[in-house]
Amino acid sequence: MRSIKYFCFLMLLMAVSSCKQEVQTLQPHEGNVKVEGGELWYKVIGKGSKPPILMMHGGPGGTHRYYYFLEPLSSDRSIILFDQLGTGRSGYHTDTTLMTVSNMVKQVDALKRELNLKEYYLMGHSWGAALELEYYQMHPEGVKGIIFSSPYLSTSVWEADADTLITTLADSLQTFIAEAEANDNFDTPQYRLADSVYWSNFGNRHPGPNHEWDTIPAPSNRFMYNYMWGPSEFTARGILKNYDNLKGLSQIDVPVLFVTGEYDEARPETIKRFQERVPNSKMAVVRDAGHATMRDNLPALLKSISEFLNEVENKE
Repeated sequence: MRSIKYFCFLMLLMAVSSCKQEVQTLQPHEGNVKVEGGELWYKVIGKGSKPPILMMHGGPGGTHRYYYFLEPLSSDRSIILFDQLGTGRSGYHTDTTLMTVSNMVKQVDALKRELNLKEYYLMGHSWGAALELEYYQMHPEGVKGIIFSSPYLSTSVWEADADTLITTLADSLQTFIAEAEANDNFDTPQYRLADSVYWSNFGNRHPGPNHEWDTIPAPSNRFMYNYMWGPSEFTARGILKNYDNLKGLSQIDVPVLFVTGEYDEARPETIKRFQERVPNSKMAVVRDAGHATMRDNLPALLKSISEFLNEVENKE
């Protein structure tokens, strides 16, 4: 009988040890991953036993830089930043054969494999939200939850929101935009002025200094932005002109948080409709913020994300 008890005790120890081995702790570091066409730069910030967050930046052609502001989330877990190939610290290129959604999904998968991620969250901002949904549809294994930050998921929906917001601008600015689109000429001072005012209202409402860690040059790729999207936030002329993946929302079966700014170009009314497509999902609106929620009202954004993560993990 004593030998049986000893054997059971050993089996219990082995089970506990096995569970502990499943806990993944990434170490802070940065590196590069080989992908088709070049190398993908990434950076791991923080460490801890809680599942990390893999973050996807906007654009297309944007960079990781604004995700530095989410560093407080790394107190008990890692956060993983990277630049999509062709922008930021992943270099610059104008090879349009590499500028496809499917290719960018492959890049994310390569990074996931490089870091050997077993259980993790996804977070994508703006265009990054479209990328994370595409990635989840192809590689749902290990994804513990999804955060859609000011998400772009459909060009027709995005342009409809933009049309609504443009009506709030001065009549002269509306005329500048209409003339540019009618003439297909977006390289004028008038159009650039309208673009600037639009961004100050619905993009970054409270400009401020860069994060103290943001010290290494990581320029965005305007060519990629124009090729894939277009000349401005409210005018789509690129290969994403007919993009729509709203159907992908119905395929999600992990916890989801939708978060957007009170004055975001990803309008709260629209994001609410997105959220209603995903059962048991959550939504948060960051007050007094535009699209750049990380700059406009960081404390409120961090609070929303932390509450979501805690709720998911406290249910276990």
